[in-house]
Amino acid sequence: MNILMLTPYLPYPPASGGQIRTHYLLKYLARNHSITLVALYKDEKEKQYAKHLSSYCSEIHLCKRASKPWKPSIIAKAAFTNQPFLIVRNYSKEAAEKIKTLLQERTFDVIHAETFYIMPHIPKTSTPILLVEQTIEYKVYQHFTSSLPSFLRLPLHIDIIKLKHWEKYYWKKADLVATVSEFDKNEIKRLAPSIEPVVIPNGAGDEMFVKDLPEKILSKPKLLFLGNFFWLQNVEAATYLIESIYPLLNDQIPNMEVIIAGQNAEGKIPKSHKKNIKIIDLDPGDAQIVKKLYRSATLFIAPIFGPGGTRLKILASMASGLPIVSTNVGVQGLGIIDGEHAVIAQTPEEFVSQIQKILSDPQLYKKIQKNAFDLVSEKFSWESIAKKLENVYRHIIRKTISN
Repeated sequence: MNILMLTPYLPYPPASGGQIRTHYLLKYLARNHSITLVALYKDEKEKQYAKHLSSYCSEIHLCKRASKPWKPSIIAKAAFTNQPFLIVRNYSKEAAEKIKTLLQERTFDVIHAETFYIMPHIPKTSTPILLVEQTIEYKVYQHFTSSLPSFLRLPLHIDIIKLKHWEKYYWKKADLVATVSEFDKNEIKRLAPSIEPVVIPNGAGDEMFVKDLPEKILSKPKLLFLGNFFWLQNVEAATYLIESIYPLLNDQIPNMEVIIAGQNAEGKIPKSHKKNIKIIDLDPGDAQIVKKLYRSATLFIAPIFGPGGTRLKILASMASGLPIVSTNVGVQGLGIIDGEHAVIAQTPEEFVSQIQKILSDPQLYKKIQKNAFDLVSEKFSWESIAKKLENVYRHIIRKTISN
């Protein structure tokens, strides 16, 4: 097949969830298909990474979008038009012109659009469009505005109303919508009953899978939370771990070490003067350090409350043989059973209790370690996910031809 892939980011280095997802899909789709990639970028230095994708793509077109989202022109357009901030700050006139030219000059079997806010760049076309929603965006913003002061909530609430409208609009404009979890699929069906999404899940990176499940020393535990701290969900989770869980846990397990790591960690996470809390700032290309952090940790702690998507950090932990203590939201959409593949906690007291429980029971630790590894190996390898995506492409092409 001849695929036109559109992404609002350059899918290299595989640092954020979206970049990891697209990078691995390109890797496996490229074995059997020709891919033309149109990707947005913010900073000129990002262009150096395009060479890492050249073995997967027949053509790569990089298009500039606003490098600073808080420019007065962007804020004004979001405030005084019917367009939400997310669409305005991710719009690229260069990308719209490039996509229009490509569709005029070439024949593509399918357009693959990652995220709804890349959709405004696509002109009217007879080429079938698969829209992949990595999360339901308006619900993410809704979650975070609910805790803000009332004077901030009103303007943001208006933007969320616009966001919800356009998100639903582009679901209906696509020929088929895909989500990364059953939970998001059901949410879309509830919000737009005429839409029947398919699920193309996230996966664990090939390099994260261990050959043998590691033996861990439970008496001196290292507790890890790793994420991209340009995302609000991760900032909220890390802050909750430090401010709400840690003080209770430190009384019970004083010899533990808590590690918070990720891009922009030092910029977003308040510095702690506690000797057993370590904040590690990662660069996008620090793949080997990330791998080492997962493999040296004893538990992955995920007090995630922000909705939507599936968490690649959870899948990476499972593939690394690193047991997880998480909220229900943190493992949503992965088929995880409490006490079998992970342990679930919803309050600081429950987190402390569950962490103590798994660290004091080597048999439970090993059971969860093995069950989680088996689950991610069976259902969340990128090779099998890419095959599922190929079948979705074929379905959408047949459907378009028959109509």
